[in-house]
Amino acid sequence: MNNELSNPDIPVPSELQSAVTITSLDKIYNWGRRSSIWPMVFGLACCAIEMICTAASRFDIARFGMEVFRATPRQADLMIVSGTVTKKMVPQIVRLFNQMPEPKYVMAMGACASGGGPFKEGYNVVSGIDKFVPVDVYVPGCPPTPQALLHGLIKLQEKIDSQSLKSVRWYGQETSEAVPVPVLGPDLFDPRQHALLAQQAGQVQENTESVEE
Repeated sequence: MNNELSNPDIPVPSELQSAVTITSLDKIYNWGRRSSIWPMVFGLACCAIEMICTAASRFDIARFGMEVFRATPRQADLMIVSGTVTKKMVPQIVRLFNQMPEPKYVMAMGACASGGGPFKEGYNVVSGIDKFVPVDVYVPGCPPTPQALLHGLIKLQEKIDSQSLKSVRWYGQETSEAVPVPVLGPDLFDPRQHALLAQQAGQVQENTESVEE
């Protein structure tokens, strides 16, 4: 721990190195967060089986302090979207994301969660969860191996290490807005695209009226 947190610009006498570490607030804050990420118990399809394997004894996700899978988004830091994202599930995913407290992160595990995968052309599959919630790390594969998931978690730790208390959004003066929950009807409607859809509907109506005349 001393090597991770110590500031090399400020030397510490050798006789005190076992008891004294000079570091910064950002480093100690990020070290505590990166070493205690709590993922949410959340799986959609076959990638979730690989996620479960990662938590078993062979791969031992506890080495990274991430073994505490939480059954509620209120206590989770990380959402691992593992599996095919259908239009029926998107509203539930966004709702769970909004219920997670800051700081929170999202990992797209597998080809389906990242871009639709082999089912991308399906009428009921969305082309990636990043169209609805911000994604921090993408893990490729169909399905990714447990080693690939661990690599993605290490990349997330590196991202956390690079963050600063001065620039992170959850300590800013502006309030974090919740992501609008999509509405599932005849098709999936994203409230953020309301203006665009209204404009296109108006153009269709104008073209129809001009043809009738």
